[in-house]
Amino acid sequence: MSTLKVLRASGYPRMPWKNGGGSTEEITRDAGLGLDGFGWRVSIADIAESGGFSSFAGYQRVITVLQGDGMTLTIDGKQSRELLPLDALAFSGDARVDCDLLGGSIRDFNLIYSPQRYTARLQWLDGIVPATVFSSAPTLLIFSACDDLQVRVAGYPAESLGIYDSLQIDDQQGLLKLNLAGRCCLIELTPAWGAGTAVRG
Repeated sequence: MSTLKVLRASGYPRMPWKNGGGSTEEITRDAGLGLDGFGWRVSIADIAESGGFSSFAGYQRVITVLQGDGMTLTIDGKQSRELLPLDALAFSGDARVDCDLLGGSIRDFNLIYSPQRYTARLQWLDGIVPATVFSSAPTLLIFSACDDLQVRVAGYPAESLGIYDSLQIDDQQGLLKLNLAGRCCLIELTPAWGAGTAVRG
């Protein structure tokens, strides 16, 4: 049987950035302590001013603005498009990255993972209509970007998630059916020797 765990935003631990320039609320990770040893990690960061990002050599990063006007990133000297809320961008953790805020401070959502250890798929669902998703990934994370996300996992009681709450599903085997009613992000994580897939219905 799969293991389901609700993670409430009020309980996320806060830790300093790797470069000391700010702080992050850590949602969950697979292993390790501090800023070392994990194969994947999901977090929320508060960015109060433009500046440099921490380096995570050997990792892949996917970042999404949650609140605020947005930002642009300069990645190894090349400027990104304007990143507005719920517009995800992937880049290498080895890259030199600087951010320029388009207005005031922002909050962003971060997935960092080792591509040598995991494959990852991240998708944002707008919540305009309920979505049915089927996934074979061993680990899934559902992150709520609305005040009331209704989650139904086949074979389990329904869950209600508030803003920035999460539902983590581990040890999933076979094909799992999810019904998601509300704006959210779905992350699927599979050990690199296997491959999980998701199909929306």
